[in-house]
Amino acid sequence: MSRISKNVILVVLTLTSSAFLLFQLYYYKHYLSAKNGSGLSKSKGSRIGFDGMQWRAVKKFIMLTSSQNVRVFLIDPLILELINKNFEQVKNTSHASSTSECKVFCVPRDFTTFALQYQLWKNEEGWFWIAENMGFQCLKIESKDPRLDWIDSLSGTEIPLHYICKLASHAIHLVVFHERSGNYLWHGHLRLKGHVDRKFVPFRKLQFGRYPGAFDRPELQQITVDGLDVLIPKDPVHFLEEIPHSRFIECRYKEARAFFQQYLDDNTVEAMTFQKRAKELLQLAAKTLKKLGVRFWLSSGTCLGWFRQCSIIPYSKDVDLGIFIQDYKSDIISAFQDAGLPLKHKFGKVEDSLELSFQGKDDVKLDIFFFYEETDHMWNGGTQAKTGKKFKYLFPKFTLCWTEFVDTKFRVPCETVEYIEANYGTNFHGM
Repeated sequence: MSRISKNVILVVLTLTSSAFLLFQLYYYKHYLSAKNGSGLSKSKGSRIGFDGMQWRAVKKFIMLTSSQNVRVFLIDPLILELINKNFEQVKNTSHASSTSECKVFCVPRDFTTFALQYQLWKNEEGWFWIAENMGFQCLKIESKDPRLDWIDSLSGTEIPLHYICKLASHAIHLVVFHERSGNYLWHGHLRLKGHVDRKFVPFRKLQFGRYPGAFDRPELQQITVDGLDVLIPKDPVHFLEEIPHSRFIECRYKEARAFFQQYLDDNTVEAMTFQKRAKELLQLAAKTLKKLGVRFWLSSGTCLGWFRQCSIIPYSKDVDLGIFIQDYKSDIISAFQDAGLPLKHKFGKVEDSLELSFQGKDDVKLDIFFFYEETDHMWNGGTQAKTGKKFKYLFPKFTLCWTEFVDTKFRVPCETVEYIEANYGTNFHGM
């Protein structure tokens, strides 16, 4: 039997895909529209306030995503705050008991923001095509996948980060969350390319995309709001608290490669064993402090290793974390001891120069430095073990961002260079 031409197979597959998309569009127009969004809303726009463009755009967007089995969830800060004010009432609302007045989705505004997890999105191109046939004007924002920057052959591979779909005067901002190591979700920067029309929507009003962000993976629940079934984070308060502190800084992979070209990596058994133990200790410390609800960040040599070479410095011999003294809790020591990390040293007092040191496996030590805030600077104390002499190390004021390090989400000072220079001076690259 003669071999079937590859061109014939390609034509057949293309025709099949086109027929499937046409069927989906037909299904939406003649079935979902006829039922007026059955299963999504029983309102026909006749109730008080249900004639706003915002509500109609949201309703049409939900109908689109539902028909395509795209699991989107609401992350709009204003809407979540309105929902949270009457959370118990909203949770128990059904279509039958839905209020006769539109109170949430009819608030005049330019955007409503949803999100989706990219790994659950099965038909991105088909969804995009159907959205435009439903009357949406959609803009797709892509950029390189930072997870692949470490791999030369894959560096530069682009992934979708944001969609903005406009219907008349209202726009839906769809934030694309990507799964990262450490079981958290990440979204990228909404960076407009040269050919994009800046007047398409008021981009400066967007809540998500001014910078990359990292969030805990939210558990979702379905509620009915203004006659529309939507998914929201099960704990909206926690999600709202994450938003202003979600800024994410990527590890500088290109600079790390350049560093290792100049200074060869230490691949001895001793170095690799230390790095393995240090990674385990960092992850255990993160788990312990998260349970206590204590903010912390990578400090000293651990922060330097992350920033300079995206790895643990093999000759550092310890792990360093920072904690603001106002976040100190009296059960920190007992929590670490329960986790199998006995207290090795305690220097200073809570009111002055507190420093804790815990013993990990194979003599790998965990040092926790507590930071105190003054009017124009921050500082942490140090105590000389033999003499008891105290030192004060000054730092310019800094804020905290998220990053990924040893397959875990950690905080680091956003003003990283200034922080490291306060520790090691301006020549830290060659230390």
